[in-house]
Amino acid sequence: MGSAILRSPLYYFQYIKNSHYTLSVRLYTPLRDEIKDASDKQTHFGFEKVNESDKAKKVYSVFENVAESYDTMNDAMSFGIHRIWKDIFIQRLAPSHDTQLLDVAGGTGDIAFRFLNYLRLSGDHINSSPKVTVCDINKSMLEVGKTRAKRLGLDGSCINWLQDDAECLHVEDNSYTAYTIAFGLRNVTRVDKAVKEAYRVLKPGGRFLCLEFSQVTSPQVRWIYDEYSFRVIPVLGQLIAGQWKPYQYLVESIRQFPPQEEFRDMIKSAGFQMVTYENLTFGVVAIHSGFKL
Repeated sequence: MGSAILRSPLYYFQYIKNSHYTLSVRLYTPLRDEIKDASDKQTHFGFEKVNESDKAKKVYSVFENVAESYDTMNDAMSFGIHRIWKDIFIQRLAPSHDTQLLDVAGGTGDIAFRFLNYLRLSGDHINSSPKVTVCDINKSMLEVGKTRAKRLGLDGSCINWLQDDAECLHVEDNSYTAYTIAFGLRNVTRVDKAVKEAYRVLKPGGRFLCLEFSQVTSPQVRWIYDEYSFRVIPVLGQLIAGQWKPYQYLVESIRQFPPQEEFRDMIKSAGFQMVTYENLTFGVVAIHSGFKL
């Protein structure tokens, strides 16, 4: 019998009766195997195939190990260009004094700090009500962000810190006017589920904005980029962070993320409208935008 099809208990009782097998052998074993097959759906962890139930734990371990050196490695890997990408990202969001932002997978605070600085430079007075909630599933990353916030003189009056899962946010419907996620979406187990959660927590008129590594458009640039990614980045990880495997996972996970057009369609399928994307640096990264209308 094929183990991919779930059958009713009645089928197994009839099979037992006809074949003279015992109940304990014939009823329990096939059902156990079929239920296991149904629950152990596989996904990717870099180029490795893993059960969906295991990916979140593996990703958590990756970022727990590199949290302290995360920002240093970002500078080294991108030659500091990640700072420009994030500045452009906030410029595209163009927040105003009434923007209530949920920044997901933003534990170290990079996007939140830029958001608050943008408001300050635009003349907005940051009052006692938090204007941005930084959400991350990883406690170690959040601790790094909190430490950085203190160094910058930012206290809890303007930032709320939330440890939560992008795929199942403990946030009420229609709560925020903006949802951002930068270099975090490719790490979730179910990207489509996380995008649907973004739609749920946004208020009508709210905006979804994602900054993520994408597919390089030029074949010549892609070759150089691939050579650098696979031959240099893991070595930098070992030299700077003392970690090879997390940065091997990084470069592999980038190749597993949907290309620009496919991810655009996924955002549309979640219910967003006016969906667009903008390539930066030959498509090394892309900014995806959509509105809940």
